[in-house]
Parts: sequence; structure tokens; C-alpha cells
Amino acid sequence: MRAMRLERIGKPLIMRELADPMPGPGQIRVRVLACGVCRTDLHVVDGELPEPKLPLIPGHEIVGTIDVIGHNVQGFKAGTRIGIPWLGATCGECSYCRAHRENLCDNPLFTGYTRDGGYATHAIADARYVFPLGDIGDDIAAAPLLCAGLIGWRSLTMAGDGKTLGIYGFGAAGHIVMQVARALGRRVFAFGRPGDKAAQSFALSLGADWAGGSDEIPPEPLDAAIIYAPIGDLVPVALRAIRKGGRVVCAGIHMSDIPSFPYKILWEERQLLSVANLTRHDAIEFLRAAPTFGIKTTTTAYPLSQANEALDDLRSGRLKGAAVLVP
Repeated sequence: MRAMRLERIGKPLIMRELADPMPGPGQIRVRVLACGVCRTDLHVVDGELPEPKLPLIPGHEIVGTIDVIGHNVQGFKAGTRIGIPWLGATCGECSYCRAHRENLCDNPLFTGYTRDGGYATHAIADARYVFPLGDIGDDIAAAPLLCAGLIGWRSLTMAGDGKTLGIYGFGAAGHIVMQVARALGRRVFAFGRPGDKAAQSFALSLGADWAGGSDEIPPEPLDAAIIYAPIGDLVPVALRAIRKGGRVVCAGIHMSDIPSFPYKILWEERQLLSVANLTRHDAIEFLRAAPTFGIKTTTTAYPLSQANEALDDLRSGRLKGAAVLVP
């Protein structure tokens, strides 16, 4: 198989020809049709997440078809189109797994971080942690749903059922979640980089009630805000934007340090929460509901060999929506 592989932190990925992987017991192999490029991939490549498996094939928004099935796998057949997400496996034994909170597992495996992912022509996955996609979108359009969509759904659920929602960071997750929130009857206020008129126009085109820079005050207090940008400075900004009793949800796996802020902007029962990973229940729930929301992902496709260019475009903010690699 061919794969774009991370061999040294902070260095470009290298195209390698590798032996075709074979699934072990309980595993399947997929022929990768598309793999989204997520900001978490950047955190791995740039060394902001500790101790990745090296060498590593990144990528955890994988759409593919099963081509080899390992022993003791039930309920799948060759040719089935599936999605492989960030959560690659859990121990099933720790207190969190036993409490149905597998997203907090003490001994997890993560696709494209602690096990090889989808920046390749083939990938191996634990069959218990993959999801049939049926006719959800075409391959490129469906790929961002496997993380931007899933984490977006979990963060939207954690934000509560308030009617006015702020979204800070209008990238892959933000543009998906806004469509879901609008379908659920909520009003959405989108915050992008200061002065980025293109991002504001993009948000408005998808139905935002208002769009501005993250340095701006929304025209009315928000019931909740979700922060997708990995910028700790946005936490006090969002706290100031929400009404009494509102929630701020930090949805990224990595964020720069949060600056000190006065207690008065947290007081009056405002809540500050974080999202950690996802559960299989999140995936089942979201993928079942996704077709009813009318989600249209905005994507830019890159050949597998241009993974470094896709990562750089994401890093520099040149992307609108999501980048997707196509082997």
C-alpha cells in the first residue's frame, strides 16, 4: 500500500510504499476512499499532542470499503462502505468504560494518533468501532462527518437546548454544526478571525443570523457558545458573550493556555465545559440523524500525495470548510 507517514514530529509527511496490512482477530481492513484532514491531525504532526505512535500514518475521518475481514468478526461483509472515527478502541474494563463513558477510557487507542490511520490506500480498524455509512453523502462529503461532525454533535448536545448559539472558529466542525443547529430551530452567531470577510460571508451563506470577528460583541446575549478554534484567549471572550446561566463548551482536543479572567464573568451560574473524544453512541445517534439535517459539507479534495499541502492550508487558515485526501 501507499501511505503518507509521519516519521519525525514537526517534519513533513513522507510518501512510503509499505507491505499491505492484514487484519488480526476482531479487525477489518478497508480500502480507503477518502480521509478528512482534521485540526487534530495538525496537533499530532506539530507535536502539540504528546507521544504519538511513530512512525505514524495520520488521519481519522476515514471512509472506505471493507476488503478483508479478520477472524471473529460478525455482521460485516466485503464491499460494505463504512466510516472509521477517532476513537479506535477502548479497554472496556476501567471505571469509565463500565459507566458507559468510554470517551474517557483510561487505556484507549486513537485512530491516526496511537494507531495508524487513513492517510493511505488501506487502513486497519477494530470492527467494534466502525460504522456503516449506507448512502450518507458521497465519499468526500461524508469524510468530515467522522470527526468534525461527531465532535460537533457531542459539543452541540453539551451546549444544551438554548435558542441562541455562538460558534467560535468557523472551520470544518463549525460549518457542519451550524447547519445542524439551524435545522433544530436555533439561531446561530458565527465568529471567525478578525477581518476575515470571506469566512463571515461563508457563515451567512449557510444561514448564520449574524457573523463577525471573534473580537466583536454579538448583537444580543447568547444562551451558549462553542469554541472550535484552539485559542485559549477566546474562553473569556465567550464567557462575556453568554447570558446568565449560559454555557461555554471548549470542543478541541488541544487549546492554548486560557488567560486569567475575572470571576464575575463566570459568576451567575455560567458554565465552562470541555468535550473529550466521543462515544460509539454519539456516532450511532449522529449518523442516524444526519440525513434529516440536510448537511452539505464544503470540501476541498487533495490527492493523497498532497497531504502536506492540505495540512499547511489548514494551518494557515486558507481553507473554507474541510480538506479531504483522496487516494
